[in-house]
Amino acid sequence: MTDSTPPAPAPPSTPNRRVLVIDDNEAIHADYRKILGGEQASPDLSRAEAILFGRRPDEHARVGYELAFTFQGQEGVETARRAIGQNRPYAMAFVDMRMPPGIDGLETIELLWKDDPDLQVVVCTAYSDYSSEELAARLGHTDRLLFLRKPFDNAEVSLLAAALTTKWNLGKQARLRVAELEAMAAERTVKLREEITERRAAEDRLRHMALHDALTGLPNRVYLEERLRRCIERRKRNPE
Repeated sequence: MTDSTPPAPAPPSTPNRRVLVIDDNEAIHADYRKILGGEQASPDLSRAEAILFGRRPDEHARVGYELAFTFQGQEGVETARRAIGQNRPYAMAFVDMRMPPGIDGLETIELLWKDDPDLQVVVCTAYSDYSSEELAARLGHTDRLLFLRKPFDNAEVSLLAAALTTKWNLGKQARLRVAELEAMAAERTVKLREEITERRAAEDRLRHMALHDALTGLPNRVYLEERLRRCIERRKRNPE
């Protein structure tokens, strides 16, 4: 079960600091609460967020992580799915490797990425678990995946959370900007096609007016002369 209730939807300009912890050890949950709960943001992080989200930098601001905890892999996957359904996806997840009974960390990550390819993941593993090479062979070489050895250092957890949630937000901003540019390009393309179509229609109307009588709509003298000229030129090219 999870001990976190999803908060109310946040304003669009608020960075996503939602972190999901999937670990079968309650003591580990307590460690994450202690490390990430109400942590003060670094000056560099505050300045980066000010540039990214258009706010004044506050060097004394708190990061304000929104933490959710689950004890098993499948439970974590279901929690992440509910968050996606509420349009409040998690920016990152700390995933333990061994959580008996049930699926292990590798399968958990595969299921998480199937639902949310943008989720940043930290694999939490003991030295006796899989090697980094084995994990990379199973999950692939990706910039969405980092490793944290147990027992972990508090500062390392803090840095990973700050870096990966910021990376998620930067990625979202980049995707939104690309979508805006694509929409602008598509709109401009439509307008150009409309302008070309209108120009061709105008040219056709002018040509018709030049070659036809305005009252009757019948071909006029200019049209007759044009047809005669073409016939003469064709005859010269093919005298036989």
